[in-house]
Amino acid sequence: MSRRIALRPLARILEARQKGENPDEIERENLARRHEQARDKMRQRAESRLLMLAICFFAAFLTVGAKMTMLAGSDPEEPHISVAGSSVLGARADIVDRQGRVLATNLVTNALYVQPRDLIDPEAAAAGLAEIFPDLDEDWLIRRFTSGSTFAWLRGSISPEQQQRVHDLGEPGLLFGPRDMRLYPNGALAAHVLGGARFGEQAVNAAEILGVAGVEAYFDAELRDPARGAEPLQLSLDLTVQSAVEEVLAGGMTLMNAAGAAAVLMDVNTGEVISLASLPDFDPNARPRPLLEGDQSESPLFNRAVQGVYELGSTFKIFPVAQALDLGLVTPQTMINTQGPLRMAGFAISDYDDYGPSNSVTDVIVYSSNIGTARIAEMIGTERQQSFLGELGLMEPTSIEMIESRAGRPLYPHRWTDLSTATISYGHGISVSPLHLAAAYSTIVNGGTRVEPTLLRRDSPQQGERIISEEVSAQAAHMLRQVVTDGTASMGEVAGYEVGGKTGSADKPNPEGGYYVDRLISTFASVFPANDPQYVLIVTLDEPSVMMLGEERRTAGWTAVPVAAEIIRRVAPLLGMPPQDVDPEVAYQLTSASE
Repeated sequence: MSRRIALRPLARILEARQKGENPDEIERENLARRHEQARDKMRQRAESRLLMLAICFFAAFLTVGAKMTMLAGSDPEEPHISVAGSSVLGARADIVDRQGRVLATNLVTNALYVQPRDLIDPEAAAAGLAEIFPDLDEDWLIRRFTSGSTFAWLRGSISPEQQQRVHDLGEPGLLFGPRDMRLYPNGALAAHVLGGARFGEQAVNAAEILGVAGVEAYFDAELRDPARGAEPLQLSLDLTVQSAVEEVLAGGMTLMNAAGAAAVLMDVNTGEVISLASLPDFDPNARPRPLLEGDQSESPLFNRAVQGVYELGSTFKIFPVAQALDLGLVTPQTMINTQGPLRMAGFAISDYDDYGPSNSVTDVIVYSSNIGTARIAEMIGTERQQSFLGELGLMEPTSIEMIESRAGRPLYPHRWTDLSTATISYGHGISVSPLHLAAAYSTIVNGGTRVEPTLLRRDSPQQGERIISEEVSAQAAHMLRQVVTDGTASMGEVAGYEVGGKTGSADKPNPEGGYYVDRLISTFASVFPANDPQYVLIVTLDEPSVMMLGEERRTAGWTAVPVAAEIIRRVAPLLGMPPQDVDPEVAYQLTSASE
């Protein structure tokens, strides 16, 4: 308890009275002293508070200055949107070609959604959106806005221009959600390989991207794996080669009046698919809807190179010949009875032309004798033929990294008769995809080891199972070269590249039974250079028809062969293969024309 000090102390009052002074002066003096003490105490308290406030301001300015100094010394960076609690992963790795050029990437954009309860004028909002997005029906929007719902997606992604126009409508109920969208900067180029993507699970501020076809679907889990970081998926495709192949193939398809076309360019040693094209194609940025009825092969989404299985005709003839050579049943000079017709099980096998009563094994390939090939298949036998075709990968789907490969299952007889053995030897009665043919031809000419097609870049040859000897492989490549120099593929010659190959023209099956009499699948399976095979190119045209020399031509020698020759002429320099043994001026012109 504090002690109270009296303003008028008794001792001083008595002393003042004795001296004749006024005691009230003592009280006024004491009161003035107390007021002075109170002022001093308040002044000290105020000074302490001002000092503390000055220290706080100094610390704040010091913190801001340090932060500004740190930002000034860091690298510039775009701001990122982070949403707490969102479990939707929108990041997806890029896809690049063998040179690192972008085939698929992500673009930051916005989705458009509506909260109808916040709309000021639903009818005006519906009219404005229908004008901005012509595919949105105004009446449908009005019903959606007045249905009592609290939320609805309107567009999965919109352009910056569309976003600004929606913003200009001034409706607080129309909102934007940031997200990534998949972008294919090259448009339709390599569309069937890439496949396409769509939005999966969506949140207001993020959306996951899912692959729907091609490598986007096959590698979907890897592309969405956050552990990949910024590492892209690198394919074996070469963007410039793919562009050249598609350009020439499209021109050839138009020139030959074909309903469709496919091309596969493959490295015979590594199995890398350098180019894979199917026409008609599509733009994966605006992927069309699948056909709900009718023939799915008529859809631009249908991959003719991988999903399409066709009877590829005489391109198969090199297989029984290579097998017979490897088994020691024949040599390239062995004479084969080609006298026709050859009758089996009530059917007559004949040749396109009369090649005489006998021909060498080489000439059977060069002139494409059905009878001669069937005779060789008889020597081999059914079981060995089946086994050999299986070793070449022609009796199961390919292992290429696309989900469509499962649909490309070869078709062959469940009951493999002697007649089947004969007809399959020249490519009738068995259906495979152009990709199957590319892999099988690579195995035949690469020295004889099994090679599997792949869309991933490889830096070394595949070490597959040996199927035929190196000697037989060289003999087969030499025969294919003679088909171009002396046989049915004379229009396939390309100066400086020693092209070899085999033509195949097969009647197209009629869905109602039998075969069309005026519709062909025309194929040219080519190898270059034939003296040291590096690449196989398969070109297939669906129902080609062209007028040449006053006649309608449908066979491969007149249709698929010149298209393949032009592709080789365009892409060989792009593959780092200068023309050999030609005049230097001609070589310069060829190389310049391909650049």
